[in-house]
Amino acid sequence: MTQKIVLITGASSGIGRSTAKKFLEKDYIVYGAARTEAKLQYLNNYENGHYILMDITEAEMRENCINEIISREGRIDILINNAGYGAYGAVEEVPLEEVKRQFEVNLFGLSELTKLVIPKMRENKMGKIINISSIAGKIWTPLGGWYHASKFALEGLSDCLRNELKEFGIDVILIEPGAIETNWAKTAGENLMKTSGNGIYQKHAQRKASKYKEMYGDHGMAAEPAVVASAIIRAAESSHPKARYAVPTHAKLIIFFRWLLPDRVYDFFTNKFF
Repeated sequence: MTQKIVLITGASSGIGRSTAKKFLEKDYIVYGAARTEAKLQYLNNYENGHYILMDITEAEMRENCINEIISREGRIDILINNAGYGAYGAVEEVPLEEVKRQFEVNLFGLSELTKLVIPKMRENKMGKIINISSIAGKIWTPLGGWYHASKFALEGLSDCLRNELKEFGIDVILIEPGAIETNWAKTAGENLMKTSGNGIYQKHAQRKASKYKEMYGDHGMAAEPAVVASAIIRAAESSHPKARYAVPTHAKLIIFFRWLLPDRVYDFFTNKFF
């Protein structure tokens, strides 16, 4: 069977890096994309590993990335949209420029890159587009409004895209991680304190930042990125993948309780926790 071609964005660390390694261990041809070359050079250690420098918000870099892979391999079988970050802070305090940047990375850049791979997948009558969302696309927490908004939008976009592309043999799949040991939490915490650590929301910001340290600390609930990578592999190799995969177990439980509880009760417990 011909080796499948995988493109992973945000492959420099965390979930993206772990996923790239798992695919390479299973003899896929993997292209990892990110902005920092030094953090992608681990791919040189694998015969089927390649990297491409790309800022997902830059149209020319997106086009160059896809064109380079197509010219070398003739196709892209699996696209894993993993690049993303959290712009945390109170809705009224996050600057509009940062809000736009959040959506450029988490939604618009992702959707534009996806549009570039669809024609070739449609021509081949097969392909998988795997979007890394979050349980943040199903729930909400104080001081996370713009990040949640970007992930809620990604969930809706992916659901529509799944139904638009299924007749062409293209699967669109959502992965919804919970707390994972990556740089995401550090970046989100820093953004939170930078934006809302000194104003009217200071007390709430300090409490949430402290809760993050607890959740993502040595004895917290955060799982290793390999847990998410394994779910991505399952989705990629399934002939009939599910629409969404929540991982790890605590993510499934949180989404279940959100579904079960009325909004006011959920609000009470969320505010109590954070």
